[in-house]
Amino acid sequence: MSPQPPTPVAGRFTRRTLLKATTATAVAFAELETLAAAAASFVKGVDISWAPQMEARGYSWKNAGGQTQDLLTILKGYGITAVCLRTFVNPSNDPANGHCGINEVAAFAKRVKAAGMSIMLDYMFGDTWNSVGVQNPPAAWRNMSYSQMRTAMSTYVNQTMTVMKNNDVLPTWVQIGNEINSGICRPVGSVSSPAQLTGLLNAAYDQVKAVSPNSTVCIHLAQPQKYDVMTTFFSRFAANGGKWDMSVFSSYGSADLAAGIVGNMKRISDAYGKPFLQSEFGGRVDRASSTQASLVAYIKALKTNGGQGMFYWEPECMSPFTGYNMGAWDSSSKRPTAIMNGFTQA
Repeated sequence: MSPQPPTPVAGRFTRRTLLKATTATAVAFAELETLAAAAASFVKGVDISWAPQMEARGYSWKNAGGQTQDLLTILKGYGITAVCLRTFVNPSNDPANGHCGINEVAAFAKRVKAAGMSIMLDYMFGDTWNSVGVQNPPAAWRNMSYSQMRTAMSTYVNQTMTVMKNNDVLPTWVQIGNEINSGICRPVGSVSSPAQLTGLLNAAYDQVKAVSPNSTVCIHLAQPQKYDVMTTFFSRFAANGGKWDMSVFSSYGSADLAAGIVGNMKRISDAYGKPFLQSEFGGRVDRASSTQASLVAYIKALKTNGGQGMFYWEPECMSPFTGYNMGAWDSSSKRPTAIMNGFTQA
Protein backbone atom coordinates (compact mmCIF):
# COMPACT_ATOMS: atom_id res chain seq x y z
CA MET A 1 0.00 0.00 0.00
CA SER A 2 1.05 3.52 -0.64
CA PRO A 3 1.68 5.52 2.47
CA GLN A 4 -1.32 7.65 3.44
CA PRO A 5 -0.94 11.34 4.22
CA PRO A 6 -1.25 12.13 7.89
CA THR A 7 -4.72 13.07 9.07
CA PRO A 8 -4.87 16.75 9.96
CA VAL A 9 -5.16 17.33 13.66
CA ALA A 10 -8.31 19.20 14.67
CA GLY A 11 -7.60 22.83 15.35
CA ARG A 12 -4.41 22.88 13.25
CA PHE A 13 -3.94 24.35 9.77
CA THR A 14 -2.25 22.51 6.92
CA ARG A 15 0.01 24.52 4.66
CA ARG A 16 -2.52 24.24 1.85
CA THR A 17 -5.38 25.45 4.05
CA LEU A 18 -3.28 28.37 5.24
CA LEU A 19 -2.34 29.34 1.69
CA LYS A 20 -5.96 29.17 0.54
CA ALA A 21 -7.07 31.27 3.48
CA THR A 22 -4.30 33.80 2.86
CA THR A 23 -5.22 34.07 -0.83
CA ALA A 24 -8.92 34.49 -0.04
CA THR A 25 -8.10 37.17 2.51
CA ALA A 26 -5.89 39.00 0.02
CA VAL A 27 -8.64 38.94 -2.59
CA ALA A 28 -11.18 40.17 -0.06
CA PHE A 29 -8.89 43.03 1.00
CA ALA A 30 -8.27 43.94 -2.66
CA GLU A 31 -12.01 44.11 -3.28
CA LEU A 32 -12.50 46.24 -0.19
CA GLU A 33 -9.70 48.57 -1.26
CA THR A 34 -11.30 48.92 -4.71
CA LEU A 35 -14.68 49.78 -3.18
CA ALA A 36 -13.04 52.21 -0.73
CA ALA A 37 -11.21 53.96 -3.56
CA ALA A 38 -14.42 54.23 -5.58
CA ALA A 39 -16.26 55.68 -2.58
CA ALA A 40 -13.48 58.21 -1.96
CA SER A 41 -13.59 59.48 -5.55
CA PHE A 42 -17.40 59.35 -5.78
CA VAL A 43 -18.77 62.25 -7.86
CA LYS A 44 -21.62 64.28 -6.42
CA GLY A 45 -23.12 66.30 -9.23
CA VAL A 46 -26.12 68.34 -10.37
CA ASP A 47 -27.72 69.33 -13.65
CA ILE A 48 -28.42 73.07 -13.39
CA SER A 49 -28.94 73.89 -17.07
CA TRP A 50 -31.85 76.20 -16.21
CA ALA A 51 -29.69 78.43 -14.01
CA PRO A 52 -28.55 80.97 -16.66
CA GLN A 53 -32.13 81.47 -17.89
CA MET A 54 -33.35 81.85 -14.33
CA GLU A 55 -30.64 84.41 -13.55
CA ALA A 56 -31.55 86.35 -16.70
CA ARG A 57 -35.09 86.64 -15.34
CA GLY A 58 -34.05 87.90 -11.92
CA TYR A 59 -33.93 84.68 -9.92
CA SER A 60 -31.33 84.24 -7.21
CA TRP A 61 -30.62 81.64 -4.54
CA LYS A 62 -30.09 81.81 -0.82
CA ASN A 63 -27.96 79.46 1.24
CA ALA A 64 -29.29 77.57 4.26
CA GLY A 65 -28.54 80.58 6.45
CA GLY A 66 -30.72 82.85 4.33
CA GLN A 67 -27.94 84.84 2.63
CA THR A 68 -28.11 85.37 -1.13
CA GLN A 69 -25.07 83.68 -2.64
CA ASP A 70 -23.77 82.45 -5.99
CA LEU A 71 -25.50 79.16 -6.80
CA LEU A 72 -22.24 77.33 -7.53
CA THR A 73 -20.80 78.44 -4.19
CA ILE A 74 -23.86 77.12 -2.35
CA LEU A 75 -23.67 73.81 -4.20
CA LYS A 76 -19.99 73.38 -3.38
CA GLY A 77 -20.93 73.71 0.27
CA TYR A 78 -22.91 70.49 -0.11
CA GLY A 79 -19.94 68.68 -1.60
CA ILE A 80 -21.02 69.06 -5.22
CA THR A 81 -18.00 68.64 -7.50
CA ALA A 82 -19.55 68.33 -10.99
CA VAL A 83 -22.21 69.99 -13.14
CA CYS A 84 -24.15 68.48 -16.06
CA LEU A 85 -25.25 70.82 -18.84
CA ARG A 86 -27.59 69.82 -21.67
CA THR A 87 -27.33 71.16 -25.19
CA PHE A 88 -30.01 71.45 -27.88
CA VAL A 89 -29.23 71.68 -31.61
CA ASN A 90 -31.31 74.69 -32.77
CA PRO A 91 -33.31 75.69 -29.69
CA SER A 92 -36.03 78.31 -29.35
CA ASN A 93 -35.81 81.24 -26.95
CA ASP A 94 -38.38 79.69 -24.61
CA PRO A 95 -36.81 80.13 -21.15
CA ALA A 96 -37.75 76.70 -19.80
CA ASN A 97 -37.88 74.59 -22.96
CA GLY A 98 -35.30 76.24 -25.20
CA HIS A 99 -31.93 77.97 -24.89
CA CYS A 100 -28.97 75.66 -24.12
CA GLY A 101 -27.36 76.20 -27.52
CA ILE A 102 -23.68 75.31 -27.45
CA ASN A 103 -22.41 78.90 -27.11
CA GLU A 104 -24.62 79.51 -24.06
CA VAL A 105 -23.50 76.18 -22.63
CA ALA A 106 -19.83 77.03 -23.11
CA ALA A 107 -20.30 80.42 -21.43
CA PHE A 108 -21.86 78.84 -18.35
CA ALA A 109 -19.31 76.01 -18.39
CA LYS A 110 -16.57 78.63 -17.94
CA ARG A 111 -18.18 79.66 -14.66
CA VAL A 112 -18.43 76.01 -13.61
CA LYS A 113 -14.76 75.42 -14.36
CA ALA A 114 -13.74 78.62 -12.56
CA ALA A 115 -15.58 77.27 -9.51
CA GLY A 116 -13.31 74.21 -9.64
CA MET A 117 -16.01 71.79 -10.77
CA SER A 118 -16.00 69.16 -13.51
CA ILE A 119 -18.36 69.27 -16.50
CA MET A 120 -20.68 66.70 -18.03
CA LEU A 121 -22.13 67.56 -21.45
CA ASP A 122 -25.50 66.02 -22.30
CA TYR A 123 -26.30 65.92 -26.03
CA MET A 124 -30.08 65.89 -26.52
CA PHE A 125 -29.76 65.51 -30.33
CA GLY A 126 -32.95 67.55 -30.73
CA ASP A 127 -34.10 71.17 -30.73
CA THR A 128 -35.86 70.64 -27.39
CA TRP A 129 -36.42 67.82 -24.90
CA ASN A 130 -35.64 64.25 -25.77
CA SER A 131 -36.20 61.64 -23.08
CA VAL A 132 -37.24 58.05 -22.53
CA GLY A 133 -40.59 58.58 -24.28
CA VAL A 134 -39.54 61.06 -26.96
CA GLN A 135 -36.57 60.93 -29.36
CA ASN A 136 -37.23 63.45 -32.13
CA PRO A 137 -34.40 64.61 -34.42
CA PRO A 138 -33.73 68.32 -34.83
CA ALA A 139 -35.97 69.90 -37.46
CA ALA A 140 -33.05 70.38 -39.85
CA TRP A 141 -32.38 66.63 -39.86
CA ARG A 142 -35.96 65.39 -40.00
CA ASN A 143 -36.09 64.42 -43.68
CA MET A 144 -32.54 63.11 -43.95
CA SER A 145 -31.58 59.61 -44.99
CA TYR A 146 -29.48 57.51 -42.63
CA SER A 147 -26.21 58.36 -44.42
CA GLN A 148 -27.07 62.08 -44.49
CA MET A 149 -27.97 62.02 -40.80
CA ARG A 150 -24.74 60.25 -39.89
CA THR A 151 -22.79 62.99 -41.67
CA ALA A 152 -24.86 65.68 -39.94
CA MET A 153 -24.22 63.97 -36.59
CA SER A 154 -20.47 63.90 -37.18
CA THR A 155 -20.38 67.55 -38.23
CA TYR A 156 -22.55 68.72 -35.34
CA VAL A 157 -20.63 66.88 -32.61
CA ASN A 158 -17.27 67.96 -34.00
CA GLN A 159 -18.35 71.60 -34.21
CA THR A 160 -19.89 71.71 -30.73
CA MET A 161 -17.02 69.90 -29.07
CA THR A 162 -14.67 72.34 -30.80
CA VAL A 163 -16.63 75.23 -29.26
CA MET A 164 -16.08 73.66 -25.85
CA LYS A 165 -12.39 73.16 -26.62
CA ASN A 166 -11.93 76.74 -27.82
CA ASN A 167 -13.46 77.97 -24.57
CA ASP A 168 -11.16 75.68 -22.56
CA VAL A 169 -14.11 73.81 -21.04
CA LEU A 170 -13.76 70.30 -22.43
CA PRO A 171 -16.13 68.00 -20.52
CA THR A 172 -15.00 65.15 -18.32
CA TRP A 173 -18.06 63.13 -19.44
CA VAL A 174 -20.16 63.34 -22.59
CA GLN A 175 -23.59 61.74 -22.86
CA ILE A 176 -24.31 60.95 -26.52
CA GLY A 177 -28.07 61.10 -26.27
CA ASN A 178 -30.46 61.48 -23.36
CA GLU A 179 -32.41 58.47 -22.05
CA ILE A 180 -32.08 56.69 -25.37
CA ASN A 181 -33.87 53.42 -24.52
CA SER A 182 -35.79 53.56 -27.81
CA GLY A 183 -32.95 55.01 -29.88
CA ILE A 184 -31.99 58.47 -31.12
CA CYS A 185 -33.32 60.67 -33.93
CA ARG A 186 -36.19 58.29 -34.50
CA PRO A 187 -37.25 56.63 -36.70
CA VAL A 188 -33.84 56.57 -38.43
CA GLY A 189 -31.92 55.71 -35.26
CA SER A 190 -34.57 53.58 -33.61
CA VAL A 191 -33.50 50.65 -31.43
CA SER A 192 -35.48 48.49 -33.88
CA SER A 193 -32.89 49.52 -36.52
CA PRO A 194 -29.82 48.68 -34.43
CA ALA A 195 -27.24 49.00 -37.22
CA GLN A 196 -28.36 52.57 -37.93
CA LEU A 197 -28.68 53.41 -34.24
CA THR A 198 -25.13 52.17 -33.71
CA GLY A 199 -23.83 54.02 -36.75
CA LEU A 200 -25.20 57.34 -35.51
CA LEU A 201 -23.91 56.84 -31.97
CA ASN A 202 -20.50 55.69 -33.18
CA ALA A 203 -20.28 58.80 -35.37
CA ALA A 204 -20.89 60.88 -32.25
CA TYR A 205 -18.40 58.84 -30.23
CA ASP A 206 -15.68 59.21 -32.85
CA GLN A 207 -16.06 62.99 -33.05
CA VAL A 208 -16.04 63.44 -29.27
CA LYS A 209 -12.78 61.52 -29.15
CA ALA A 210 -11.34 63.38 -32.15
CA VAL A 211 -11.67 66.67 -30.29
CA SER A 212 -11.28 65.46 -26.70
CA PRO A 213 -9.61 62.03 -26.42
CA ASN A 214 -9.78 62.08 -22.62
CA SER A 215 -13.53 62.67 -22.34
CA THR A 216 -15.50 59.68 -21.08
CA VAL A 217 -18.29 58.96 -23.57
CA CYS A 218 -21.49 57.71 -21.95
CA ILE A 219 -24.58 55.82 -23.07
CA HIS A 220 -27.54 57.07 -21.06
CA LEU A 221 -30.64 54.94 -20.46
CA ALA A 222 -33.63 55.51 -18.17
CA GLN A 223 -35.57 53.26 -15.81
CA PRO A 224 -32.98 50.57 -15.05
CA GLN A 225 -35.66 48.77 -13.04
CA LYS A 226 -36.86 47.57 -16.48
CA TYR A 227 -33.99 45.16 -16.89
CA ASP A 228 -35.26 43.63 -20.13
CA VAL A 229 -35.32 47.06 -21.79
CA MET A 230 -31.71 47.63 -20.70
CA THR A 231 -30.57 44.29 -22.08
CA THR A 232 -32.44 44.80 -25.35
CA PHE A 233 -30.66 48.09 -25.99
CA PHE A 234 -27.17 47.07 -24.94
CA SER A 235 -27.22 43.66 -26.60
CA ARG A 236 -28.21 45.17 -29.94
CA PHE A 237 -25.80 48.08 -29.61
CA ALA A 238 -22.88 45.86 -28.63
CA ALA A 239 -23.64 43.28 -31.32
CA ASN A 240 -23.37 46.00 -33.96
CA GLY A 241 -20.02 47.28 -32.74
CA GLY A 242 -21.23 50.05 -30.45
CA LYS A 243 -18.55 52.19 -28.81
CA TRP A 244 -18.88 53.65 -25.34
CA ASP A 245 -16.79 54.15 -22.20
CA MET A 246 -19.40 54.28 -19.42
CA SER A 247 -23.03 53.33 -18.84
CA VAL A 248 -25.13 55.99 -17.08
CA PHE A 249 -28.71 55.78 -15.88
CA SER A 250 -31.69 57.88 -14.81
CA SER A 251 -33.74 56.73 -11.84
CA TYR A 252 -36.26 58.54 -9.69
CA GLY A 253 -37.33 55.59 -7.56
CA SER A 254 -37.99 55.69 -3.82
CA ALA A 255 -35.53 54.75 -1.08
CA ASP A 256 -36.80 51.19 -0.71
CA LEU A 257 -36.15 50.55 -4.42
CA ALA A 258 -32.64 51.99 -4.51
CA ALA A 259 -30.69 48.81 -3.76
CA GLY A 260 -32.46 46.76 -6.43
CA ILE A 261 -32.31 49.46 -9.08
CA VAL A 262 -28.62 50.15 -8.50
CA GLY A 263 -28.06 46.40 -8.54
CA ASN A 264 -29.51 46.34 -12.06
CA MET A 265 -27.17 49.17 -13.09
CA LYS A 266 -24.24 47.10 -11.87
CA ARG A 267 -25.42 43.93 -13.63
CA ILE A 268 -25.67 45.74 -16.95
CA SER A 269 -22.34 47.45 -16.50
CA ASP A 270 -20.58 44.25 -15.46
CA ALA A 271 -22.00 42.39 -18.46
CA TYR A 272 -20.17 44.76 -20.82
CA GLY A 273 -17.17 45.63 -18.66
CA LYS A 274 -18.04 49.32 -18.30
CA PRO A 275 -18.06 51.57 -15.22
CA PHE A 276 -21.35 53.26 -14.34
CA LEU A 277 -22.94 56.16 -12.54
CA GLN A 278 -26.42 57.60 -11.99
CA SER A 279 -26.75 60.70 -14.14
CA GLU A 280 -30.26 61.67 -13.03
CA PHE A 281 -32.11 61.56 -9.73
CA GLY A 282 -34.88 63.66 -8.25
CA GLY A 283 -37.88 63.64 -5.96
CA ARG A 284 -40.80 65.83 -5.00
CA VAL A 285 -39.73 69.04 -3.32
CA ASP A 286 -42.96 69.10 -1.28
CA ARG A 287 -41.93 65.75 0.22
CA ALA A 288 -38.44 66.81 1.15
CA SER A 289 -37.86 64.26 3.91
CA SER A 290 -38.66 61.25 1.73
CA THR A 291 -36.68 62.67 -1.19
CA GLN A 292 -33.72 63.26 1.12
CA ALA A 293 -33.96 59.65 2.32
CA SER A 294 -34.07 58.40 -1.26
CA LEU A 295 -31.03 60.47 -2.19
CA VAL A 296 -29.07 59.00 0.72
CA ALA A 297 -30.21 55.47 -0.16
CA TYR A 298 -29.11 55.80 -3.80
CA ILE A 299 -25.73 57.27 -2.97
CA LYS A 300 -25.05 54.52 -0.44
CA ALA A 301 -26.15 51.82 -2.89
CA LEU A 302 -24.00 53.32 -5.65
CA LYS A 303 -20.94 53.43 -3.40
CA THR A 304 -21.52 49.85 -2.24
CA ASN A 305 -21.80 48.61 -5.84
CA GLY A 306 -18.85 50.57 -7.23
CA GLY A 307 -20.92 53.27 -8.94
CA GLN A 308 -18.83 56.33 -9.76
CA GLY A 309 -21.28 59.11 -9.00
CA MET A 310 -24.74 60.64 -8.74
CA PHE A 311 -26.24 63.73 -10.45
CA TYR A 312 -29.39 65.46 -9.16
CA TRP A 313 -31.54 66.82 -11.99
CA GLU A 314 -32.24 70.57 -11.68
CA PRO A 315 -32.21 71.04 -7.88
CA GLU A 316 -32.09 74.83 -8.33
CA CYS A 317 -35.47 75.18 -10.06
CA MET A 318 -38.20 77.26 -8.43
CA SER A 319 -41.70 78.30 -9.41
CA PRO A 320 -43.00 80.24 -11.22
CA PHE A 321 -40.05 79.82 -13.60
CA THR A 322 -41.16 76.21 -14.07
CA GLY A 323 -43.88 73.96 -12.78
CA TYR A 324 -41.40 71.12 -12.35
CA ASN A 325 -41.86 70.00 -8.75
CA MET A 326 -38.75 67.86 -8.25
CA GLY A 327 -36.17 70.50 -7.50
CA ALA A 328 -34.52 70.94 -4.11
CA TRP A 329 -35.04 74.65 -3.38
CA ASP A 330 -37.98 76.25 -1.59
CA SER A 331 -39.67 78.71 -3.96
CA SER A 332 -40.93 80.92 -1.11
CA SER A 333 -37.81 81.25 1.02
CA LYS A 334 -35.35 80.66 -1.86
CA ARG A 335 -33.38 78.46 0.53
CA PRO A 336 -32.29 74.87 -0.11
CA THR A 337 -34.62 72.29 1.38
CA ALA A 338 -33.58 69.33 3.54
CA ILE A 339 -33.12 67.37 0.30
CA MET A 340 -29.71 68.90 -0.25
CA ASN A 341 -28.53 67.61 3.12
CA GLY A 342 -28.67 64.13 1.62
CA PHE A 343 -25.45 64.88 -0.24
CA THR A 344 -23.61 65.41 3.06
CA GLN A 345 -25.16 62.41 4.82
CA ALA A 346 -24.09 59.62 2.45
